[in-house]
Amino acid sequence: MAPVQDGRYRTCVSNGLMVDIVQKEDQRTGKKTRGIVGEILTNSSFHPHGIKVRLADGKVGRVGSIILTDKPG
Repeated sequence: MAPVQDGRYRTCVSNGLMVDIVQKEDQRTGKKTRGIVGEILTNSSFHPHGIKVRLADGKVGRVGSIILTDKPG
């Protein structure tokens, strides 16, 4: 069973989710880019480097972390 906030599992990533991705050109430095998932590109249920997504602004990369925006009421 996948942990709730693990970007390596496809079940944890969905359209509209805020995430930090690592783009291919930033893999060496680990620089992250924040955005909203527009499309999930990885078909498999798990990828060790993160599920590949296209953000709403068109940038493509692997999910490095999922940003939780729900604040306790």
